[in-house]
Amino acid sequence: MVELAELIRRQGWTQKQAALKLGVTQPRISDLTRGKIDLFSLDTLMDMAAVAGMVPHIVLKNTAVY
Repeated sequence: MVELAELIRRQGWTQKQAALKLGVTQPRISDLTRGKIDLFSLDTLMDMAAVAGMVPHIVLKNTAVY
C-alpha cells in the first residue's frame, strides 16, 4: 500500500489520473493515499500493484515464540 502511494506521488499523478491508470475510482485512491488499509483486501492491493507494473510478493515471518 505504501509503495503504491509512493508511486503515485513520484509520478506526480492526480488522484483522478492514478484511478484511471490503476483501474479504480478516485475515492479508492484517496483511501489508499490516506493509509486506510482496513478498506482494502490483499487481492485488491496485489491487483493494483500488478497493474502499476510492480512485482508483488508476500513474505511471511514467524514471530511466535513457542
